[in-house]
Amino acid sequence: MSYDALLDTLQNRYSCRGFLPDPVPEADLRAIVEAARHVPSWCNAQPWQVSLTRGDGTERLRSLLTEAATTGTPPQPDLDWPSKYSGAYAERRRTCGFQLYDAVGIEKSDRVGRLKQMLQNYSFFGAPHVAIIHSPAELGAYGAMDTGGFVTAFTLAATARGISTIPQAAIAAYAPLLRGALDIADDRLILCAISLGYADPDHPANGFRTDRASTGDILDWIDT
Repeated sequence: MSYDALLDTLQNRYSCRGFLPDPVPEADLRAIVEAARHVPSWCNAQPWQVSLTRGDGTERLRSLLTEAATTGTPPQPDLDWPSKYSGAYAERRRTCGFQLYDAVGIEKSDRVGRLKQMLQNYSFFGAPHVAIIHSPAELGAYGAMDTGGFVTAFTLAATARGISTIPQAAIAAYAPLLRGALDIADDRLILCAISLGYADPDHPANGFRTDRASTGDILDWIDT
C-alpha cells in the first residue's frame, strides 16, 4: 500500500452513529479480521480475541444491553474509567459531544435528549453486527495496548472495504453481562466493542467529523 492510500483510508475513517440494518457478508467480516491480525504485539503474543455477533445474536445482545443501561444496572468495567479529562483532552471531548448534539438537533441544555442519544450506544446505533474485543487478564495493560492496535487496524480494514465502524468503550461497562451472554472466560479483560455495518448516509449523526491535533501538538523532537 502506498503512503497516499493509507492516508486516504485514515482520513476517511470516522465513528459511524447511524447504520443501515443490512448485514455484512461473512466474507467481508472475515477479511477485516484477516487484515487486522497482522498488527504487531509484544513478544508476538497476539492477545486479541473477537466475539462477533450477527443475526439473532446481535438482536439478543442489543436487547440485553439496552435493558441493563435503562434499568440502572451498575456499570462494572474490567478496566478503570479515566479518572478525569483535563486541559486539551477535556476540550476535545467537549467539542466532540457538542458536534454530535448539533448534528442531531439536541440542545446542550436538553438532558433528556442527551441521555437518549447516549443510550444509542447500547443498541449499537442500529448496526447489524457488534464485535466485543477482549484480551488475557494476565497480560494486563500491555495486552490491552497491543489489542488497541488491533482495534485500529480493524476499523481501517473495514473502511477500506466500504464498511463503517464505531469503537465503543461504553459497552465494556457491562463486562459481567457480556461474559455471560457471549461465554467469555473470566480470565479475559473485556476492552471495548466495535459496532459495524453499512452507514446510513441520511442519518444526521454521520454528518460531522471530529478535528485532529496537529503534528506539532503531538511531536517532540529530541536533538541532544
